[in-house]
Amino acid sequence: MNVLFAVSEAVPLAKSGGLADVAGALPKALVGRGVDARVILPKYEAIPAAYLELFQFVASFNVSFGWRNQYCGIWQGEVDGVVYYLIDNEYYFKRGGLYGYDDDPERFVFLAAAVMEAARHMDWAPDIVHCHDWQTALIPYLLRMRYAQDPVWNGVRSVLTIHNLKYQGKMPLEQLKELLGSDAEGLECDGAGNCLKGGLVYADKITTVSETYAEEIQTEWYGEGLDSLLRYRSGDLLGIVNGIDQELFNPMDDSALHTPYRSSLSRKRKNKLALQQELGLPESEQTPMIGIVSRLVENKGFDLVIHVLEEILQENVQLVVLGAGEYRYEEAFNRAAFYHPKQVKVWLGYNDRLARRIYAGSDMFLMPSQFEPCGLSQLIALRYGSVPIVRLTGGLKDTVKAYNEAAKEGNGFTFLTYNAHDMLDAVRRALSYYRKEEEWKRIVMIGSQEDYSWNKSAKAYIGIYDGLASHRKETETWPVIS
Repeated sequence: MNVLFAVSEAVPLAKSGGLADVAGALPKALVGRGVDARVILPKYEAIPAAYLELFQFVASFNVSFGWRNQYCGIWQGEVDGVVYYLIDNEYYFKRGGLYGYDDDPERFVFLAAAVMEAARHMDWAPDIVHCHDWQTALIPYLLRMRYAQDPVWNGVRSVLTIHNLKYQGKMPLEQLKELLGSDAEGLECDGAGNCLKGGLVYADKITTVSETYAEEIQTEWYGEGLDSLLRYRSGDLLGIVNGIDQELFNPMDDSALHTPYRSSLSRKRKNKLALQQELGLPESEQTPMIGIVSRLVENKGFDLVIHVLEEILQENVQLVVLGAGEYRYEEAFNRAAFYHPKQVKVWLGYNDRLARRIYAGSDMFLMPSQFEPCGLSQLIALRYGSVPIVRLTGGLKDTVKAYNEAAKEGNGFTFLTYNAHDMLDAVRRALSYYRKEEEWKRIVMIGSQEDYSWNKSAKAYIGIYDGLASHRKETETWPVIS
């Protein structure tokens, strides 16, 4: 089984968000199960030189899309046992960042077209092309509308994974028609061109990153204007919870930690004391520490946190925040740190090694998200013995179960309604159990000993690939959903 992952980012080459973690870890897990999974992405300027040294030039060719005729080079290398291809075009990808440019629609229409042409220059051919988010969602459209009879692509099936439905690659419809050089049939949504819709209409199978999120996006509240289409495709839509790379996130040999550990609370507390010392907080094993590692944006639920922050701090806790985002949240946390220097510490920005020390040093990990397609932070927190406090949405609902003292089951604390005082009640429940040492030890043990690897998810994806491959046909008549 040959599977080509078409992505806009992948760890360890280029990362801006959780998509990169999935695109780096899932192919690795699939290769471990005998699938020849390979990854293709842009040759960004941000890719570290040490990794670029692993790549060799394969071929160059021109890519035609709309009236454009752009150079494209393809490079091939192997990283962590997975073969990667890099799409080289300095005009589109030799830039300081991955996204955020006015011509992003043009850049990623080019990427989709370049992937289709690049396959003609590989000594390997895919059975399945697995696309991710709007940046490569036009590939299923191109596959069906232009390449169905192509010798390389004939019979290849497609999968689209939605990591966050909010981001759709919208642009004026006339611009998308011009970029594609066609009438963009099936790609219009509310009068605009929509790249993600291309994948939702034309992909053979659609997945998203948790079972609950797959259900949520079929509702008007979470559907971002595409819920009716997703309900129509519900028979082809499946939610598969992401995993984490348990070799990468392993407190037993994490070099960022003061003291390696697995399930020992005493050794975990040494990391807490070291973190308190590093950040200038009073050193105390008994004082509960709540950690936050997140983008500081509205959909992560920080309105709730700010609304009851003073009440949380009255519980004699320490709060450590790592992240960046909207000014209103940065300013609110900085103000709290100024007025409560012995309780609150804030690091604006991102630091991977500090993030790991927060996972290891904190007792609890707060994620009160408005919506959360999957979430990786709660899985890392569980792995490191930091008990999650989450809102029951998306992947948080699928991975965090409220602790039940009578049944001795559950790995965290939860609340349902998007309400600040409901969140505060969940925090207080967690704090009440923190004071019961044996119960708390049990909660930590349950969470830290669960399997958060990609094994189960990889098996589910292989089931999808096998199902598509077994129904592979040379020619098909494809429905168009407007």
